[in-house]
Amino acid sequence: MNDLAPLLTPEGRALLDEVRDTDPAHELAVATRLRREHPAELVSAALGQARLRQRAVAKFGAEDARRMFFTPNGVEQSTRASVAAYRARRFGERGVTSVADLCCGVGGDAIALARAGIRVLAVDRDPLTAAVARANAEALGLADLIEVREADVTEVDTATCDAVFVDPARRGGRGRIFDPEAYSPPLSWAVGAARAASRAAALKVAPGIPHEAVPEDAEAEWISDGGDVKEAVLWFGTGEATGPGAVRATLLPGPRTLLSRGLPDPAVRPPGRYLYEPDGAVIRAHLVAEVAQDLGGGLIDATIAYVTADEHRPTPYATAYEITDRLPFNVKKLKALLRERRVGTLTVKKRGSAVEPEELRRKVLPKPHGTGSVTVFLTRVDGAPTMLLGHPVR
Repeated sequence: MNDLAPLLTPEGRALLDEVRDTDPAHELAVATRLRREHPAELVSAALGQARLRQRAVAKFGAEDARRMFFTPNGVEQSTRASVAAYRARRFGERGVTSVADLCCGVGGDAIALARAGIRVLAVDRDPLTAAVARANAEALGLADLIEVREADVTEVDTATCDAVFVDPARRGGRGRIFDPEAYSPPLSWAVGAARAASRAAALKVAPGIPHEAVPEDAEAEWISDGGDVKEAVLWFGTGEATGPGAVRATLLPGPRTLLSRGLPDPAVRPPGRYLYEPDGAVIRAHLVAEVAQDLGGGLIDATIAYVTADEHRPTPYATAYEITDRLPFNVKKLKALLRERRVGTLTVKKRGSAVEPEELRRKVLPKPHGTGSVTVFLTRVDGAPTMLLGHPVR
């Protein structure tokens, strides 16, 4: 059922304002009170929209989220505003003035593009989703720049736009879809649409896309925001200094961008005084070698993305830790060491270990011993299960 239309009426908008800050724990009482004056279906729709808006704050910020409209899938799958704004800037740097936003969802990317001064044709085949995108363009004062069309993206003529952005659906009835050809529409179709764009194109894909699935004529970019990997983007067209086949990792806020230099895998060496944990986008982009070279370091194991070095060099692309202890994996020894050093806060990180961090934390630190804090890395050093203890470099 399309429950958006009633919310766009004066009564619906007033009700949305009234329930905006409703605590979910008090929702039943609020609903009971409001149903004395408003239709039950409208009250339910308003409270449901209020919940979605509260969830959307993390992606869109409070100012936009409280004015926008959402569907459950729209909140879950829409692009974070900071990432969408960054991508819109990249389109603008290429001289793009109009974009066909295919599979536009609730309009997160279309909003960012319009705010960058780019005209948008936003297309989605789901009637409710298209209606929500249209309502969001109007709510944010961007209706003059965003045309929303309910249609199958494979049947839309994008010749009126000089660029294309495609965000295929990567979830099905059984959850996430990992095969790019099982996307909706398939990656091969999206690549064809991108290549047909007159100036530029970008395809949003899952961060776990195999590198061998990236077309040779595309630039591949992995993006993280606040340390969390959000997506990968395949760029096509003119105006790109790095050119086809380039690989980059971009960290937001910033942006900070690390480009591939085609380096061989770093050498394996014993742990030094410092351990560096590369950002997830760097790891996904296979750019750990670039970070290792910049740090003058190597790997602790050929299969583990931890870089070690003897000197500390600040870098935005990895978090640095000073290592104080190196131990073979041994729960009893770790527990005794934490007690001896009066540790109260234990952070457990793992890479290349089957041990679950929370399980280890319960075993070795069932209760605080003091005010000290330690980070323990469960990993392998040249193939041997190892515990490295240390603390972040401030």
